[in-house]
Amino acid sequence: MKSFMLILPYFRKNRMVIITGIACLILVDFLQLVVPRIIKWAIDDLTALSINPAGLLLYALYILGIAVAMGGFRYVWRRCLIGTSREVEEGLRNQLFFHLQTLSASYFDHVKTGDLMAHATNDIQHIRMGVGMGMVALTDAVIMGAAAIGFMLYIHVQLTLYVLIPMPFIVMGTRFFSKKMHQRYQDVQAAFSDLTEAIRERFAGIRIVKAHHSEPIETARVDTVSREYIRQNIRLVKITSSLFPMMMFFSNISLAIILFLGGRNTILAKITPGDFVAFISYLGLLTWPMMAMGWVTNLIQRGKASLDRISRIMERLPDIADRRDVRGQMTDDSELKFEQVGFSYQADLRPALDGIHFALAPGKFLGIAGPPGSGKTTLLSLIPRLYDVTQGGISLNETDIRQIPLSDLRSQIALMPQEPFLFAGTIRDNIAFGDPQFSDADILQAARNAALYDTIQAFPHGLDTVVGEKGVILSGGQKQRIALARCLIQSPAFLILDDPISQVDTETGNIILKNLRARAGGYTLIIVSHRLSVLKPADLILVLDQGRIRESGTHSRLMASDAYYAKTLRLQEIEEELDAYERRDI
Repeated sequence: MKSFMLILPYFRKNRMVIITGIACLILVDFLQLVVPRIIKWAIDDLTALSINPAGLLLYALYILGIAVAMGGFRYVWRRCLIGTSREVEEGLRNQLFFHLQTLSASYFDHVKTGDLMAHATNDIQHIRMGVGMGMVALTDAVIMGAAAIGFMLYIHVQLTLYVLIPMPFIVMGTRFFSKKMHQRYQDVQAAFSDLTEAIRERFAGIRIVKAHHSEPIETARVDTVSREYIRQNIRLVKITSSLFPMMMFFSNISLAIILFLGGRNTILAKITPGDFVAFISYLGLLTWPMMAMGWVTNLIQRGKASLDRISRIMERLPDIADRRDVRGQMTDDSELKFEQVGFSYQADLRPALDGIHFALAPGKFLGIAGPPGSGKTTLLSLIPRLYDVTQGGISLNETDIRQIPLSDLRSQIALMPQEPFLFAGTIRDNIAFGDPQFSDADILQAARNAALYDTIQAFPHGLDTVVGEKGVILSGGQKQRIALARCLIQSPAFLILDDPISQVDTETGNIILKNLRARAGGYTLIIVSHRLSVLKPADLILVLDQGRIRESGTHSRLMASDAYYAKTLRLQEIEEELDAYERRDI
């Protein structure tokens, strides 16, 4: 029932539409039940030789009129009930997507993209089928079944009771199989998620697969996952393929009973030939509800299994959210302080950061250096609260950032990750992020500041150039500069860049740094870079190693200490001089 609460609002919102659809469905069912009565009258009249062609034509017109009415009512119930199930599908998918966006970055560290894709597609589809056709089949089974039994009782009570003997076996069998079906549907959905993720990952890395000529290996891996999916489906089919034959078997037992006992009663004139034919017709109509019970069990169990999976996600609360003691707003001139900050991704792992302590005045430039794995990117992730500190605290103007509303905090921060991500749209879409407040002039100005303007002008379609999935048509440096322009267009209070010029040449990198320094004081600038010459103008440079600050100070102070920063910078300068010398010789 907890899972059902997810779709209950859609039933409440569309209750009048659903009531109209069910009413039309019930009318169709009752009209179907009238047809055997008309056939009975016609057969009885024919048997008594008391009807003429005009009378037969009248009966035929009755059936034709009923068929027309059934067609109209059937259109209405399909529009209402199936249409409602589509609204449930749309609303639930949007609700799921919105909720996933509220979850913290840590959630996505251990959840596969394929799982989320399966939830948003396959699971939602099964819920739609359970809501739409499940509701139709359940109504049919109850109304048609009860009405058909009522008409059969009207014709002959004893014969009806004999026909209903197999029914309890159908109910017990359905209940037995439905319990097994639910768990196996869960297993099938889990296997489908694994298959989706395996295929998505291989297609995302298709260029690596081709470059390493590993197509046979990857095909074998997908085949293994695919076979597991098939195996789980076969386990499910063993249940469903037992349920439906069982229902048909007991339905045919009822037919055998009616043929023997009903035919005997007809011979003995206890019922008329018309009643006998009508009784068989009602038994045929009763067969569908019995079949529908199996089908509706199938649909509902599959839908419930999917709804349970969606519900577990919707119940997941974000690890990082606004606290009850949120207060104040972030300003453009906020001083940033790290006070003995420690952070660990998991409790049993070595801390990624330990004892980080520094202060950065508004409008200043902070540079961060250190060997790979020293905690530089982790430190940047803590400022916009992609992760929360596990020790110490981070404050802005003496206010703990956990007391600042998340939306307010992140709206003032532009973060460029180390690996730039582009969406499969145009350059304009990727820089403006689809925000209509930015004009082409704003976009081009951001492109100039990111040393991207000439590159855009070189493309035949300019800003309308489609970059492809993850920016596949662009070079690494071009993708990096688009990601930088995306940050610069926002005019943030804090501009946080993780190795922003690692994939561009020295000349382009110098242009970008010149443009960034030209706006010095307009924002607080924080840059992580392995190219240490980038950090020379910084007001404060931190050198991290194994999550701790090993050196801190200005460029001149760190050069005087002759430690990691000074030695690495000298080596890099020698490498740059050698590269420049080799280019001159070429």
